This record gives sequence, structure tokens and C-alpha cells, in this order.
Amino acid sequence: MSIPTNPARPDSLNPLEAGSLVGRRVLVTGSSRGIGADTVRYLAEAGARVVVNFRNKEARALKLVATIEAGGGEAIAIGADLTDADSVASLFGTIQENWGGLDILVMNASGGMESGMSEDYAMRLNRDAQVDLLEAAMHLLAPGGRVVFVTSHQAHFIATTPTMPEYLQVALSKRAGEDALRAMIPRLEAAGVGFVVVSGDMIEGTITATLLERANPGAIGARKDAAGRLYNVGEFAAEIALAAVEPVPADHTRYVGDVAGFVAG
Repeated sequence: MSIPTNPARPDSLNPLEAGSLVGRRVLVTGSSRGIGADTVRYLAEAGARVVVNFRNKEARALKLVATIEAGGGEAIAIGADLTDADSVASLFGTIQENWGGLDILVMNASGGMESGMSEDYAMRLNRDAQVDLLEAAMHLLAPGGRVVFVTSHQAHFIATTPTMPEYLQVALSKRAGEDALRAMIPRLEAAGVGFVVVSGDMIEGTITATLLERANPGAIGARKDAAGRLYNVGEFAAEIALAAVEPVPADHTRYVGDVAGFVAG
């Protein structure tokens, strides 16, 4: 079931009530910077114990942990390359050792436009690694928990609405990842764990937007003109944080930003 929900929220406002997530244990992948960092900060401010996950930005992750702890929150930084099975196993081993389990898994980390990567990197990261991550997390996810998969409209609707050539391989791989994860929903439901997809339009201030603009000058401005407005990092993170906790129907998709052109396409 898909229900468009895209009210504008100022990026300085945490949408979660202080103390509302006390006792909840959260992992947000790719959370040392950008959307993931703001998401993990919102959840921590609401009282959750949070994992700040990074691949190679340890200094940023430790700085965010220090900021959360200075505000009275509880956080740990754990490095992991999601395309490496041993690294993922170590990630969840550390979580189990520290907290005994997880209540919320936000699958935010993605990529595929980086230079110097193999041709199949986008598919390995955005599909294969996401499936392996959830498989590895299954035994830690507590009943009543939730999994949130973060994607883009350009990927979510790629089967019916073309995207810019520079983003095509990322879009195809993220849609493949979403489909593979949705196939796991019956197992999640049997374990009492919910699954939500958050799909957003292009987000201003992200690495992806920067790389697209570099490869195709004017692309982000054109998308902004077509959409009327684009969400920024803090606003989109607020929507992800809400998706992690708000009651939603089974197999729900939360659309953030303009979606009319994609649905029509």
C-alpha cells in the first residue's frame, strides 16, 4: 500500500517528541554524514540508543557520537563496509555485545556514482549488500521493530518513468534492492517486524545531487523547477525518522516531495 505524505517541515525541527524512544535501539547505515547523520541525531534526541555507522569517515562518526553524548544521548560508532560479509558480521556482533538486539534498522547507505569502482558496484551495494544486511540483522530485530529502506523516486519508479542517464545504474540497482527486500516482508511479518520504504525526490545538499550536477550541469535546477521545490537534507531526514516510528499500514511507502510526475509517468 502506498500513501503519499509529503508535508514540508523546517530542517531545524526534530519531528519526534523528546523521550519518546527511550529504550529503543537503532542502527542507521551510512550515518556519519548527510541524511543519515541527521536521521540518527533526531532519533537520539528522542531518547533512542543509536549506532553511527560509517565506511571510511571515522572522524565524522566519532564527532557525531560526541555531540549526541554531550546532549545526554547514548551512541556508538561502528565502521563497516556493507559489501563485505565479515565486516557486516562484525557490525552486528558489536551491536549484540553492547545492546543485545535492535528495534529499528534504517537502511540509508547507498551509492554507485563514485569514481574508481567496478562496473557491478552499484548492484553489489544497493541490492546484494542490502539483502545481506537484512539477513544478518534478522536474529537481532525485536518483535515490534521496524526496517526502513531509503530510496529515491527516480529509483522507485524506474520501471515506468525514465531518469537521467547518469543516474540510471543507481536507479536500477536501488529498485532491484527494494524488490529483493520486499520479498523478505513475509519473514519480517512472521517475526513481528514492520517494513517501510521512504522514497524521496532529489534532495538538495546530498553527495548524489552534487555528483549529478557535476556530470549533468543544470540537472538539479531543472528537477527543482519541475517539482516546485526540493527537500533538503534535514527535511528528508525528518521524514525518515517519522517513518521509523509512526504507525503505518503493512508494506507502506512514504513519498517525500513531488510525486505526481512519476505516478503519471
